[in-house]
Amino acid sequence: MIASIAERCIDKGLKMTGPRKVIAKALSQSDDHPNADTLFQRVQALDASVSLATVYRTLKLFEERDIIAKLDFGDGRSRFEQAPREHHDHLIDVQTGEVIEFQNDKIEQLQKEIATELGYELTDHRLELFGRKIEGK
Repeated sequence: MIASIAERCIDKGLKMTGPRKVIAKALSQSDDHPNADTLFQRVQALDASVSLATVYRTLKLFEERDIIAKLDFGDGRSRFEQAPREHHDHLIDVQTGEVIEFQNDKIEQLQKEIATELGYELTDHRLELFGRKIEGK
């Protein structure tokens, strides 16, 4: 089971102030990849005293400590997810903005083979697919 964001913060030695706890809770409860503005709305529903600036500062801090990952899906808004413990890729619906996480062993193997053929050892990668839902599927 993945530890909550607050637990990961504590494990990394971060002091958990009231606003950080609220932001960590809102992130942990997210089943999507919120941007800062969406997250701010969720934080406000939990504690209206937390400012947008505090959300931005906390997101930066959590990212620097590898607690969350910042994602860029080409729509001009950074999105966030809990830093994954296991690798996964993303499929982004260009019409709705929905982000689907997936893992595919064939793709993983092919990427390694391509790197090797080009004379490289693959150390990391990120795959983002963009598409439109096929009617009837």
